[in-house]
Amino acid sequence: MNKRSIIALGATLLTGSFLFASQAAATEEYDVKAFGPKSPIVWDKPTKVVFEHRSHTDTIGLACAECHGEVFAMQRGVAQRSGKLTMASLAEGKFCGACHDGETAFASDTNCTACHALPEDPIIWTEPVEAVVFYHNAHTEDYGLECDSCHNEAFAMKVGTAANSGNFTMKAMYDGQFCGKCHDGDTAFAANTLCNTCHIGANGYKRLSGDTGHAVEEHGGH
Repeated sequence: MNKRSIIALGATLLTGSFLFASQAAATEEYDVKAFGPKSPIVWDKPTKVVFEHRSHTDTIGLACAECHGEVFAMQRGVAQRSGKLTMASLAEGKFCGACHDGETAFASDTNCTACHALPEDPIIWTEPVEAVVFYHNAHTEDYGLECDSCHNEAFAMKVGTAANSGNFTMKAMYDGQFCGKCHDGDTAFAANTLCNTCHIGANGYKRLSGDTGHAVEEHGGH
């Protein structure tokens, strides 16, 4: 192959690579326009919620106008800043609740972990006694409980509510409240048995926290 042929071949390959790169860029841009942002949208208030555009657009086939701009404004942060993005508003058919009504899509009070991540285990109560531990994974993964098995009847879906109620006691559990709703000796072991399953005491808490003061995040309650 002579020098002129080599130069011509190189030019052809270089042109092809530019075309391929431009095509790829156009496809990537098209994906963004057609399917929404690639990275999930994360709301931190009033609680952490993760939303994936692509599962709604690419997987289900919704167009952007299905949600924007009647249900959600086409500007990030508007819903969260409104102070109205709550489970109560969803139940009234607003925001995600416009579709997640139990008919168009699963109801907003079911399938909670589709959007909400479980709290990191363990949850630790230090009031009224130090210390009591609770593991979500043991209840959800090992025993297959759904979020609504405990929330909102046994425990409100808000950290601190139980401990601050003034009634988060063993007596209340014996009466079927809080953990006692299931830990009655029939559904699960009775609340007055297997005490150290939950009660690790002050020394257990120190060991769990590495005895560094409060290395493990404290929770006033569920």
